[in-house]
Amino acid sequence: MENKIKPNKSEEIFLNLAYNKFYDLYEEIMEDTFWNKDSYYRFTKINFIFTVYTELLNYEPLKHAIKYIELKRPPMESNIAKELFKFIRNIMAHFPLFDSWNEVYINKEIINWYKKGMTIDKFLTSYEGKEEVKYRFWNSKKNIMTYLSIKFPTTYTAGENIYLKDILNEKEGVQFASILMKKILDTQVTEISQKDK
Repeated sequence: MENKIKPNKSEEIFLNLAYNKFYDLYEEIMEDTFWNKDSYYRFTKINFIFTVYTELLNYEPLKHAIKYIELKRPPMESNIAKELFKFIRNIMAHFPLFDSWNEVYINKEIINWYKKGMTIDKFLTSYEGKEEVKYRFWNSKKNIMTYLSIKFPTTYTAGENIYLKDILNEKEGVQFASILMKKILDTQVTEISQKDK
């Protein structure tokens, strides 16, 4: 009989590495000094945090955490935590053609250059014309509330470029995404210990 205890040994090894990387990236992204670094450096770290997070979503208990959000939190929060963040990760992974967040764009032709109906195409088809979602988040270090909007493309048609910055702006958008990702990942944390510097 297969061992059903979570996490199993392989998962534990991966989870420790991935969580440590995520938390390191999170701490850096939430610092003001991060936003003074050059755009390519920021883009690389942002790419990493979305990648690590979406890989972690393969862990079964985190799928249950997303389901809980779907049932108990405001509408669209689970869609953003899963589908939007995976969409962003997929753009960066499948189209590594840009050097900064504000440069990233896609269009129907680029997305479907190889095959139609893949995940990015499905996301944009599904979310085309959806109303913007407004959020706010509290920065306890600075004692300030930050407001932002997530704007889905009004149209998804051939010949129209869709810029990532127009969906989610870089600084506030990425900080918000990092906070939401951390909240979800924290649902599976039983203990945090400081690593040696």
